[in-house]
Amino acid sequence: MTSASSPKTSAGDGQASLKYRRIIAKAGTNLLTGGAGKLDLERMAALVGQLATLHHQGADVMLVTSGAVAAGREALAANANRPSPKDAPSRQALAAIGQSRLMHAYANLFEQAGVPVAQALLTRRDIADRVGYLNIRNTILNLLTQRAVPIVNENDVVAAEELEGDTFGDNDTLSAMVANIVDADLLIILSDVGGLYTADPHKDPTATLIPRVERIDSSIDSKAGGAISAASRGGMTTKIEAARLATASGVAVVICDGRTPDVLTRVASGEQIGTLFPAITSKLERRERWMLSICSKDCGIMVDAGAETALRTQNRSLLPAGIKRVQGQFDRGEVVPVLNDAGQRIAVGIANYGSVDLRKVAGKRSDQARAVLGETYGDEAVHRNNMVVL
Repeated sequence: MTSASSPKTSAGDGQASLKYRRIIAKAGTNLLTGGAGKLDLERMAALVGQLATLHHQGADVMLVTSGAVAAGREALAANANRPSPKDAPSRQALAAIGQSRLMHAYANLFEQAGVPVAQALLTRRDIADRVGYLNIRNTILNLLTQRAVPIVNENDVVAAEELEGDTFGDNDTLSAMVANIVDADLLIILSDVGGLYTADPHKDPTATLIPRVERIDSSIDSKAGGAISAASRGGMTTKIEAARLATASGVAVVICDGRTPDVLTRVASGEQIGTLFPAITSKLERRERWMLSICSKDCGIMVDAGAETALRTQNRSLLPAGIKRVQGQFDRGEVVPVLNDAGQRIAVGIANYGSVDLRKVAGKRSDQARAVLGETYGDEAVHRNNMVVL
């Protein structure tokens, strides 16, 4: 029995042509409805077709989507006497009605392309919670390993703050947060304009596209202006804020017109379309700084020589079998140091289990650990995806 395990990888025939490996696309309500107030299945099919192509080329792809409120409103449109709801609880009800219809449409379209999908409904509260963050990350990364496409939306039934006015809430920020969680290479924010312009192209015919933004500063903020369409709540302002968050997390961002033919596959291959915001730090640098900054100094997981070799040279996860001793107290989801036999810190990572549980299973095979713990969060004490080797 080894003390570590390797994460699965997969690749398609066209992977070499892709510039980016893990790609998130964000599609807003206005793009998905064409401003018509109901889902445009033709547009959705074009979007799904491109995502499926990237998937078959070996990329990890995810979709952050709006459209639930529009789908719910369409479902109730048959009753002409039904008033259009304006209050937040009624709009939340529309989202609850429409979410299943939205997901059903996506599932059918992806099924035609031979791609399995999974639904993930999130709130900012889920992401802010330490254990919630870990659960979301582990689940989504496992879905990608299983070659499923996660479809993410705001959980509007409980996230009332994201439903303002008569429009669906802002998923731009959510897409940037998800890109951070899963260490994406590229976030493509699909809009109904070509990217960031020197002025609002709807009002100023002399406005020109800005093809690349090296750093988001006050001059870029001023160009974002207001909303880009009446059906879009956040508009360019929230897209710039999303780009600011994602690029600081090591993720490149492209804002572009989602109606452009094959825009996703072309951008993923490195073609210049829309406005590119290159990452301002590497993912490793960002994760290393974050983990080191919050890593507990009063605890640790001491591992044997075999586990040290597996972590350092074989890119593996830490299993209970490789643990010699657990020092101090920590909870599941905390960032803890991994120490070798000499007490030297060799890695830091997010613990899948608290110190109490890890003491029970230290040195045991995975099957023995499962029998001891009963309900488990996976075979790994610290998963390779949640670890930085020093």
